[in-house]
Amino acid sequence: MSPVHTAVLVEGESDRQAVLAAASAEGRDLADEGILVVAMGGATNIERAVRTYGPTGRDLDLVGLCDEPERHFFERYLDTDDIFVCSSDLEDELIRAMGLDEMVAFTEDQGELKPFRTFQKQPAQRDRTLAQHVHRYCGIRAGRKVRYAEAMVAQVAPDRTPPPLRQLLDWV
Repeated sequence: MSPVHTAVLVEGESDRQAVLAAASAEGRDLADEGILVVAMGGATNIERAVRTYGPTGRDLDLVGLCDEPERHFFERYLDTDDIFVCSSDLEDELIRAMGLDEMVAFTEDQGELKPFRTFQKQPAQRDRTLAQHVHRYCGIRAGRKVRYAEAMVAQVAPDRTPPPLRQLLDWV
């Protein structure tokens, strides 16, 4: 096991699980490589993470994976070349990589097709697209977003890995 030399800063636990699962799918163990993946509990916590893991803390190399709306938080503390940005969020990137039909089949494989269909019929959801339904459904139940992140990465063919995730793995 290599000594820790790099911290990958991500917004939440689902992002952390997705990064670890994507690395594992390539036969990599980031911890063995000296790479720590840190779920910060939201982009606004980046200052604390940088203090803990950056030059004034553990003095690790820092890299970040974030959602487009939170990019500005990361840009305050990391070099632009060290930030990998998901167009909406990582779940959206994974949904696009899988495709909507495959994502609905995935929901069925998770034993959640009936609740998903019930969710789609709710008044607030009726006018939304299938893509919006799938994205929203991933995050409406405690623990689902984290559980789905790892399983979704496992479903995505390596050549369809979302670009920000692919670029991050290439960087580390």
